[in-house]
Amino acid sequence: MNGLWFALAFLTRLPTPALDFSDSAAQARALAWYPLVGLLIGALLLALATLLQWLHAPAPLAAACVLALWVWLSGGLHLDGLADCADAWAGGHGQRERILQILKDPAAGPMGVVAIVLVLLLKFAALQALLTQGPLLLLAPVLGRVAAVALFLSLPYVRAGGLGAHLTQAPRGACLAAAWLSAVSCLFFGWPGVAALAAAIGVFMHWRSDCHQRLGGFTGDAAGAAIERVEAAAVVAAALALALVQHG
Repeated sequence: MNGLWFALAFLTRLPTPALDFSDSAAQARALAWYPLVGLLIGALLLALATLLQWLHAPAPLAAACVLALWVWLSGGLHLDGLADCADAWAGGHGQRERILQILKDPAAGPMGVVAIVLVLLLKFAALQALLTQGPLLLLAPVLGRVAAVALFLSLPYVRAGGLGAHLTQAPRGACLAAAWLSAVSCLFFGWPGVAALAAAIGVFMHWRSDCHQRLGGFTGDAAGAAIERVEAAAVVAAALALALVQHG
């Protein structure tokens, strides 16, 4: 269970028991729990959306509240990674060392701000369409965390001593099982689930290729960016597929 607590501590602002951060083995086991943490986040979003529907809140207000909770639950950590990568990709001019240097800079540049605004705007718009289809809110947070798992399984972690360094020692079998189970579960959500999974895979593969080309691996910021990119792609694809099903 320590792995789960570490996963919650790494990915959310939810309270956890006191953790021994010298326990590198427990930190490594946390990676396999990432999809379950995503499911918990989705469940909390679903609970809020259900409450707001019961209160007959207008769709834009309800979507804004759900999105605010979504951002709060992660403490904006993944959005920070998205912004850092956007700035580094734009300012690094393809030079690996320059990109890594920019990734260390805590300040957000114009490209980072634009990236955050666009991702939040996409999520906000898509959430309005999904509020009445509550269970679909579970998909994006899970697929986002699966993307982080897939990065650790498929690319080298290039930041020695970074926050994710211990996760490179995660048990591969457990991580693969969690990722495959999460992917297969999407099929039970009908066409919106299939669309969300397809979009998540497409965006992940593009981002993985980009990270490999520019960095020869990935960093914690790149993992956070992967989560945000995949979440946005999944929620938008689910919303579009839902619209096609309803009007087809």
